[in-house]
Parts: sequence; structure tokens; C-alpha cells
Amino acid sequence: MSDSHQQSYQRFLDEVKANRVMWGLRFGDEWVVCDSSEFEDTEVMPVWSTEQEAKVQCVDEWAEYEPFEITLAEFLEIWVEDMSEDGVRIGPNWDAELDGIELDVLELVKALA
Repeated sequence: MSDSHQQSYQRFLDEVKANRVMWGLRFGDEWVVCDSSEFEDTEVMPVWSTEQEAKVQCVDEWAEYEPFEITLAEFLEIWVEDMSEDGVRIGPNWDAELDGIELDVLELVKALA
């Protein structure tokens, strides 16, 4: 993991722990997911620790998407199980080029504990 990815991930953890929210991108009932660059036939859901960072991604094919708040409690109670069952990984604080680390959702839960 590069230093910049490590710093972005640590900032994500710090801000989500402090603010108790994270942000995904949603259009209607559809959430943004991307193909994994690490694993074949695997999707990654990018999430950000601030609304502004999420909003930066709302361009081009995602221009109609909007940042949508996911509370930490909702994430832990609902999202974790669904994402784990579906094999969807999570991408915390990806940069503008959609580059960053990909984690198993349970790894993120441990880091947030």
C-alpha cells in the first residue's frame, strides 16, 4: 500500500470514528460500485469520509449520482452483512482517479472498532 493510500485510509478511519458517518454515491436505488483491480469477478464500493470528497466523483458517468450519507450504525447493522455475503469489497477514500485500497468489509469493521 502506498504512503498516500495509507494516509487516506487512516484519515477515513479517523473521520468516520469521529463523525459516525461515511458517504457513498447513489442515484435512485443504485449505488456506485466498481470492478476490483485486485480480484477478478469482484466489485468494490467506494466510500468517503466527507460529503465533499464524495461529491468530487459526481462527474461523467456518475454525474446524476449524489453523495448519500451512511451512518456508522446503519453500516454496521445492515451493510456489513449484505456486502460480506455478496463478496463486495470496500474502497475507503479513493482519490479522484478512483485509486486506493480495497478491503474486505470485515477488515474495515475491525479497524473501526
